[in-house]
Amino acid sequence: MTRYVLGRVLAAAAVLWAAFTVSFVVLYLLPSDPVSVMLDNASAGQSVDPAQVAALRARYGFDQGPLQQYLSQLGHTLTGDLGTSLSSGAPVRELIGQALPQTAALAGLALVIAVVVGGGVALLASWTRSDRLRGLLLALPPLGVAVPGFWVGLLLLQLFSFRWYWFPAVGNEGFASLVLPAVTLAIPASASVAQVLAQGLDAAWRSPYVETALAKGATRTRVLTRHVVRNAVLPALTVLGVLVGHLLAGSVVAETVFSRQGFGRLVEEAVTVQDIPVVQGLVVVAAVVFVLVNLLVDLAYPLLDPRIDLTAAAGRGLLRLPRRSRSAGVPGRAAVPAAPAELRSAA
Repeated sequence: MTRYVLGRVLAAAAVLWAAFTVSFVVLYLLPSDPVSVMLDNASAGQSVDPAQVAALRARYGFDQGPLQQYLSQLGHTLTGDLGTSLSSGAPVRELIGQALPQTAALAGLALVIAVVVGGGVALLASWTRSDRLRGLLLALPPLGVAVPGFWVGLLLLQLFSFRWYWFPAVGNEGFASLVLPAVTLAIPASASVAQVLAQGLDAAWRSPYVETALAKGATRTRVLTRHVVRNAVLPALTVLGVLVGHLLAGSVVAETVFSRQGFGRLVEEAVTVQDIPVVQGLVVVAAVVFVLVNLLVDLAYPLLDPRIDLTAAAGRGLLRLPRRSRSAGVPGRAAVPAAPAELRSAA
């Protein structure tokens, strides 16, 4: 277990280093000069003193070579110093600290809605005996993935804010202001959860141990809740880790449409004025959140299914189930295990 955790932590550190390096190459080696862009925006078209430009370039370290800038930025980032904003002059860490709680609340509520709605659709489609209802429910996830997020946000604004006045249209005040942007983010996320979980449930229903349980007189509800869901939930759990990154990226659209202050709105403003230190800091913080969530997901696998072989995973970097379990062939990092022990012993 210790070897597996250490391996995952080292892999997470490598991902963070790669995210920092790639973002630095993309941002700091752009042909445009961020200091000149900032001064041009501030001067409203008037000429800028070249000496002032040179002084600002020296202040923010843009007069150094690429390698010196990279090493300097990497060293400061390792100590928690994300630099200073070019547009506001405020520390980047302070700007992100003010924006992150708002987006964390939004993404957290969206994730809860996605799990409840997506999981509910998949479970109901798996449980029902009506082919018509099952087909209708399984048609919803592709529709949720295909609908653009900004269009959903505008539609919700038109109906629930401007026509029925149920929720505020803009702002960060109170829980009510979270509902519409959270629903906007949750619709594509719930569709992804429903698709993956429905596939896992469908494969688990075809397993021999399900026939054994039904033959012993267990009801469909009992088989679904006691055996099928447990064996089908691991791929959906993997998707949840990936969805955190999608929710952070989707917050740019949701916070712009609903005029909310947060992580996404800060990204939009920093990119617009080419505030490179802020964009770099946002990339690093988003990578940290994404890596931590996926690390927690990896550590949760053996808690959900103790038969997962962590010893082999530590050497190969992947979770592995016993050979007989992998033959079930369910998509995802961890395949559907074999029959539960109680059913195997009964058979």
